[in-house]
Amino acid sequence: MLLAVTDSYALSQQEQQFVTQMVEKHQFDSAQLTRQLQKAKHRPSIIKAMSRPAEAMPWYKYRKIFLQPKRIEDGKKFMRKYHKELKQAQETYGVPAHIITAIIGVETLYGKNTGSYAVMEALKTLAFGYPKRAKFFRSELEQYLLMAREEELEPLTPKGSYAGAMGMPQFMPSSFREYAVDFDGNGKRDLWNSPSDVIGSVGNYFSRHGWKTGEAIAFKLERQPRGLPLGSRRGQKPNVTISKIRNSGANLPPEVSALDKAAILEYKQKNKQDYWLGLHNFYVITRYNHSNLYAMAVYQLAQAINQQSTQ
Repeated sequence: MLLAVTDSYALSQQEQQFVTQMVEKHQFDSAQLTRQLQKAKHRPSIIKAMSRPAEAMPWYKYRKIFLQPKRIEDGKKFMRKYHKELKQAQETYGVPAHIITAIIGVETLYGKNTGSYAVMEALKTLAFGYPKRAKFFRSELEQYLLMAREEELEPLTPKGSYAGAMGMPQFMPSSFREYAVDFDGNGKRDLWNSPSDVIGSVGNYFSRHGWKTGEAIAFKLERQPRGLPLGSRRGQKPNVTISKIRNSGANLPPEVSALDKAAILEYKQKNKQDYWLGLHNFYVITRYNHSNLYAMAVYQLAQAINQQSTQ
C-alpha cells in the first residue's frame, strides 16, 4: 500500500508496482521512492536516441567516429598522465594499458563526455516507456537504486548517457555493483571523478570476463575463407576451428597456431568487405558492448595509441 504524497503527478500502475517491489524486496521507503520517481521526468528524446544507435552504421562510417587523430593523440596523453595507474591495473588484472585506455577513449573521450542525462530519468524513461527492452531497464533501475543506497548517492543527482550508463567508463548500474573497484583506496568507488578507480574497474571488468593475458586479439585476413560461416554482428564467440580456417586457404599468422577456434568477422568498407579473425580476447571486448563494430573500434584505437606511444 503506497503512502499518500502531495504531488500532482500520479505514478502509473507499472511504476506503483515497481515501488511495491522495491519496498518488499529491498526495504526501500515507499513514500521517499515515490517522490523520487515523481521528480524524475520522462524524456522522449531518450526513446528517439535508442532508435538510432551508432552501431547500426556500416563499419567504414562507424570507424571514422573513433579513429580520429585527436582521439588517438588524447589517448597518448591519457596513457602518459596515468602511467602509474595503468601499469598497476595491467599488473593486477593482466589487461594491457592501451586496451583500458581505448575503452575509456571510445566511451567518453577519456572522461570529457560522460553524459548529460540524469541517470534516474534515463532509466525510468526506458523502464516504463520503452516496451522493447523494458524488462532490462527495469532491472537496471532496481540496480541503480541499490547502488545509490550503497554508495550514499542522491539518486536524482548523478548524470550519464541516454541509456543510463555512468561515469568515465560508462558502466551500467549492474556492472557498477559487480565490477567497479576502489582502486585508489579512498573508501569510495567513484567512476566520475577518480581516473584510478575508472582504470582499475575497466581492468577488473575484462579480467572477470575471461581476458587471457598475453594472447592476441584479432587478425585481418587477405580474403574471406571459403565455405566457412561468418560470425554475427553481435559478439560472436570463436566458433570455427583454426584447422578448418587454415584448410580453407587462409594465410594465418603463427600466433594463432596454438589456438583452438576463432570467429570470422565481416566489416563493410565503401567498395569492398574486410574479413578478420576474432579471437577469444576480441570476444571479451564484446562483453563490454556486444557490437563487433564497437570491439573493432576499441582494438584499432588501442593499436593506434600503442604504436604512436612507442615511437
